[in-house]
Amino acid sequence: MRKNVLLTMAALIFGTSLAYAQLGTTAPTNTLSVAVSNEAALTISGSGTTTLASTGTNFANYTGTTSMIYFIRTTETSGSGYIKAQITTDFAPAGGPSVANSGTSGDTLSYACTVAAPGTACTGSVNASTTAQTSIATFAAGVHSAKAGNAASLLWTLINDPAYKTATYSATVTFTISAT
Repeated sequence: MRKNVLLTMAALIFGTSLAYAQLGTTAPTNTLSVAVSNEAALTISGSGTTTLASTGTNFANYTGTTSMIYFIRTTETSGSGYIKAQITTDFAPAGGPSVANSGTSGDTLSYACTVAAPGTACTGSVNASTTAQTSIATFAAGVHSAKAGNAASLLWTLINDPAYKTATYSATVTFTISAT
């Protein structure tokens, strides 16, 4: 009887190991899929306030720099992108500079652009506007920023008109970034 039990147990162990080996011969698989699309984001460096200051000779223009980091990826064959700015709230209180009336009063607010590749910066001096977005940078198809972002900046210039009343004036500029 002891031999039968040992033979039966040996057969069960051997049979179980063969059955296990047969089940493990195919490896399960899974396919991962990801759709990578166009994308854009913009951060303004610092406190969110750019102070314009007049230095040098009497009534030297007010200047200041707004620094930003952009993140972008455009579609490979037909994509494009841009960064634009618009003065959405004119200088206040009354008695100081006015972007909306700069054509008649001569107190122009303008900027020059610096944009790291792959962006193409605006050229020359661009007059800011309260009625339309003005260009800071453009992007071609199939371009992308670094993962940490790329630098851009605006050097603002505001005419220093002796007619301005003494006060602290502020205006709001709204930036827009887009990628297709």
